[in-house]
Amino acid sequence: MILTKAQYDEIAQCLVCVPPTRQSLRKLKQRFPSQSQATLLSIFSQEYQKHIKRTHAKHHTSEAIESYYQRYLRGVGKNGAAPVLLELANEVDYSPSLMARIILERFLQEHEETPPSKSVINSLLRDPSQIPDGVLANQVYQCTVNDCCYGPLVDCIKHAIGHEHEILLRDLLLEKNLSFLDEDQLRAKGYDKTPDFILQVPVAVEGHIIHWIESKASFGDECSHHAYLHDQFWSYWNRFGPGLVIYWYGFIQELDCNRERGILLKACFPTDIVTLGQGAAAP
Repeated sequence: MILTKAQYDEIAQCLVCVPPTRQSLRKLKQRFPSQSQATLLSIFSQEYQKHIKRTHAKHHTSEAIESYYQRYLRGVGKNGAAPVLLELANEVDYSPSLMARIILERFLQEHEETPPSKSVINSLLRDPSQIPDGVLANQVYQCTVNDCCYGPLVDCIKHAIGHEHEILLRDLLLEKNLSFLDEDQLRAKGYDKTPDFILQVPVAVEGHIIHWIESKASFGDECSHHAYLHDQFWSYWNRFGPGLVIYWYGFIQELDCNRERGILLKACFPTDIVTLGQGAAAP
């Protein structure tokens, strides 16, 4: 799904006052019925992450952390089964999973002899049953399963979706009888920063030569695309030549402005591939 900047801004504006819940996503789908669920979910998640980054600092002052922790203790003191942490996160407009991290870290600082490491915190968030306090374990679990944009559950889902689309792209390349090296093969050859697939024989797409293909199981907005250009795509271009980026959930049309410089954007696998000496590949 390719959107104009104006169409994207209209969707983003609707998200400004919308809480990050699954119910909100359903309302968004009703508001924009012509857009796919996957595209709206990706935009929904990206816009919320931008909001969290903008407001992250105010939730991590020592005063804020202590205030949240004392409110948590008072809340579970009254009713340990109530969703105290989840309601607190929603009240202060912060990610439930990130609120759970704040409270868990503060709890461990109080009850452990040494400050908890990041790896310990991550392990406990992935498996709350290991938290040495049953009430807090339940509170953390509630936050994790009710956070649709952050947390270990969301990370697992995103990883699985990304892997699924890489497999899809591999199958499509094999179906077209295109010879390629994947990321693992390239790493084995000593490359440190590589696209998902290098074509061993370049092809042409819409008149542009393609040496590599990168799969992105997300929507390409300005923020993410410019970050990818800086951190990945231009590096691939410098090393391997011009290439193709597939944003499976769509992108902002105006971002596809680097074709002549060697980076082509598509929202699906191209059907008009031209192979060396063969003409256009069969659809």
